[in-house]
Amino acid sequence: MRDWNALKERYLRDELPIRLGNLASNLARIKSRCQNAANGAIVESLLQESKLFIEWTAQDAEIEIAAELVELQVQLACWQYSWAGIWEDAEQRMRVGEEGRIWSEKVLNMSGLLAGN
Repeated sequence: MRDWNALKERYLRDELPIRLGNLASNLARIKSRCQNAANGAIVESLLQESKLFIEWTAQDAEIEIAAELVELQVQLACWQYSWAGIWEDAEQRMRVGEEGRIWSEKVLNMSGLLAGN
């Protein structure tokens, strides 16, 4: 079992753009891990971790970003709730992966980390 308190302490040391970048990275990992049916537990863990990242980040974000993050958190919770059925269905699993990729790009854009490029 993960030590969520230690993760939270470490995660909150970073500035908001870095935290959003870490969330985007998690969402990209969901996309890549969904391609292999053996990764169900890993993806489920990434869903939980991403929900916590949002919980720890939204309160420090501008209202528009916080609203998007809450929408994402609800989506992650819906996937988690139906996880067993989603993971057994390759088409649904690929859809989750693709939506994870889209959210990853959205969150990365919100972070502003790409603005300097």
